[in-house]
Amino acid sequence: MKKSIAIFILLIIVLGIFAFSNKAIATEKAIDNKTESQLIEMKENQTKSLEDYKEKYGSDTYGVVAYILNITRIYSIPFCFLGMAVGAIQRYVVGTRKIDSLEKGMRFIVTFVTLLIICQVLPLAFAMFVKFGRG
Repeated sequence: MKKSIAIFILLIIVLGIFAFSNKAIATEKAIDNKTESQLIEMKENQTKSLEDYKEKYGSDTYGVVAYILNITRIYSIPFCFLGMAVGAIQRYVVGTRKIDSLEKGMRFIVTFVTLLIICQVLPLAFAMFVKFGRG
């Protein structure tokens, strides 16, 4: 039994090395011209957006912070909903069998709701600070 497990592990290692070497050869031409042009276009759009923020806020520092807060605001929504779903599963599915999971699920839900609210309100608070606080 031990010999068969050892042979199985060695086989997996050898196949993994073989697959990795083939993947390295295949990735030489992983990006074709169409994908490359799309990536360049996305980079130019993001650079233009960052420059717009710098121009709108009148400072490089404030523009970069506003740009980062906007990106955080956008990407926090799916991340927090995923966290709340995990917390709900932990509370209502696993928590029916284990009491400690019930409390852990509720902590997950509260944490991600709080994080979502902070990530959505922080860009507004920053904009109001820059507009009215700087003078």
